[in-house]
Amino acid sequence: MSFVLCLILILLVPLAIAGLALINQGLGRSRSAAHTMVATLCVLSVASIVFLLIGFSFTGVAGGPAHALTLARFPWNWAAAEPLFARGVRFDGTPVALVLCFQLFAVGLTAIIPLGTGSDRWRLAPACVSSALLAAITFPLFAHWVWSGGWLSTIGINFGLGSGFVDAGGSGVIQVIGGLSALSLAWILGPRRGKFSEDRTAAAIPGHNIVLVLFGCLLALAGWIALNSAAAMLFTGASIIAVPKILINTLLGASAACLGTVLTTRLRWGKPDASLIANGWVAGLVAGSAGCVFVSPAAAIVTGFVAGVGIMYLVEFIELKLHIDDPGGAISVHAGAGLWGLLAAGIFATIPALTHGGQFLAQLVGIAALLGFMLPLIHGLNLLVDRFMKQRVDADGDRQGMDVRELGAGAYPEFVVHGDEFLPR
Repeated sequence: MSFVLCLILILLVPLAIAGLALINQGLGRSRSAAHTMVATLCVLSVASIVFLLIGFSFTGVAGGPAHALTLARFPWNWAAAEPLFARGVRFDGTPVALVLCFQLFAVGLTAIIPLGTGSDRWRLAPACVSSALLAAITFPLFAHWVWSGGWLSTIGINFGLGSGFVDAGGSGVIQVIGGLSALSLAWILGPRRGKFSEDRTAAAIPGHNIVLVLFGCLLALAGWIALNSAAAMLFTGASIIAVPKILINTLLGASAACLGTVLTTRLRWGKPDASLIANGWVAGLVAGSAGCVFVSPAAAIVTGFVAGVGIMYLVEFIELKLHIDDPGGAISVHAGAGLWGLLAAGIFATIPALTHGGQFLAQLVGIAALLGFMLPLIHGLNLLVDRFMKQRVDADGDRQGMDVRELGAGAYPEFVVHGDEFLPR
């Protein structure tokens, strides 16, 4: 029964991918909409194939063969040692096959997150190469550390830090890794043409289809419930009876975040902002993933509300203070809210086995690993790609739009409206 339910949940995870795809393309310009959707399909394809061929051998499963170092009398399990091409996986009804199925979708979801940030200027070929490196190196390493018996999951046993670093639904493994990849690409690609004037003033470039963005939010909810439930069953040992709690917490987190963003934008500007509300909704899903099975519904509401209120200020800070152009808000939504979700799991976890003080420290260690090791690794790999294959489209492509430049035709051939023609050049 658990096998069948988990398999059904995994089959629903692509709804989260579809939701993010619609959000990414809707928040970008109309003349790059088709390119964003094509890039989603290509990146998903590359990531899943590369992960099967290479990445899974470094991710592995808990209790499987691994590379470990002994330092200060403790083993530090840093990577799995599975055969390449997933040759060690037996499709005989064992949980290992389900883990592989789930992680193929998880790595694909991680890889499409940066597309929202790279909208309107990230070329298709380097996007595929960057995604291949993510699927082969960065995602497998951190997923092993957290979900497959790696060193972060054992710091509770070795150092008495609660139950070790916990991330039931992937706030860190999926969302923060994807968000940090988006941050790296924003640094490399630079802002869109017309986004910042000479005095660094930011111009508003609204998304071209907010209706598709909001519909994407609803698709993402269904996919996220499945994502959190399947991950909790596979990596935390949650049983079938925990699924209703995960569903409730996931919905409440997104709802509280949505209302928090509505309230905050209305108080600041007199009217709610639709694009920020969409970002707030997804931020609530992201933040709630880490502790989806460990926290009470009331804690899920608090976690989501903080994410929804904070997302507006984080988007504003990244754009106006750091002068980073992030059309889809992926840095704020996935990296920012994901980091908050990891902290919230340490604060609100209610399982008796978790010692709250120690658990909070364990979460801080995981966050330090993300920011201190994974971010430099991700940025280094993206810089390497950019050295041999320029990631940003040329000036003509910036002006024409990605659809015409890379695909040869626009997504909306009957409409020829480029709002940025009125922006500073």
